[in-house]
Amino acid sequence: MRCKMAVETVLVNAGADIKKIELGWAEMNMPLDSSQMENISKDLKKCGLELIHERSNILIEKIKNEITTILHLSEPLLFKLSIHLSKETGMNYTYLANTFSEKEGITLERYFISQRIERVKELIIYEEMTLNDVMDKLCFSSVSHLCQQFKKVTGYTPAEFRKMSKEKNFIWRELAN
Repeated sequence: MRCKMAVETVLVNAGADIKKIELGWAEMNMPLDSSQMENISKDLKKCGLELIHERSNILIEKIKNEITTILHLSEPLLFKLSIHLSKETGMNYTYLANTFSEKEGITLERYFISQRIERVKELIIYEEMTLNDVMDKLCFSSVSHLCQQFKKVTGYTPAEFRKMSKEKNFIWRELAN
């Protein structure tokens, strides 16, 4: 939400006629001139953001944002990623996967797995969900599968990770006092 607000502020300050702003992209009612684009680019950089021009980079950002969005849905993931991304972008999944791999140096599937594991971390630490609940929410086939994927990506089991995070949090709280 903060990113969207920052982008909106930058665009309004540049005199842009905004049609719609979503995470990772903005649509204007009228084209922007080169002076506006330059000012927007500078102001976005001050906010830690960047203006993306190249079509394939815009597509990559849209894919990443869509993956982030689906991993944070309150409902379990009940759809195939390939079908969902194709539907959302209006593009063939093979093209999406090839473009993603070419630009990011990682397969789309591997990226999704890494983001899914990041979401598992959040759920077990901050929301203190059980592994069964996480398994259901993120549609892992079993707790065993979740644990295998987690260990493959992080090097730790979920239990080891949870224990380490609690110890670090405890140490951090002690140092802060």
